[in-house]
Amino acid sequence: MKEGIFEIRVEPELLKFGFNQDKVQRRVNEWLVFSLFTDGVISSGKAGKLLGITRIEFINLLQRRGIAYINYTAQELDEEFEAVKSLEVHQLE
Repeated sequence: MKEGIFEIRVEPELLKFGFNQDKVQRRVNEWLVFSLFTDGVISSGKAGKLLGITRIEFINLLQRRGIAYINYTAQELDEEFEAVKSLEVHQLE
């Protein structure tokens, strides 16, 4: 597959934060992969491969960027807590 080339305009103010072509390229790739992952299009393993890192490194990167790896709804979270409570009761018996 042939790589796509896009032109990105970066505000001069952002360049003061140490952005150069390589850093912008890396961040754009990360952003695209994060977007695909959070939309449920790709798995964490595939996301890591796309960024050239392991799945665990990808999960750590999500954490550093403040992106939730597991995004439960309130109902799903309640169900998980109930399942844990059920397991605890069975272990005590």
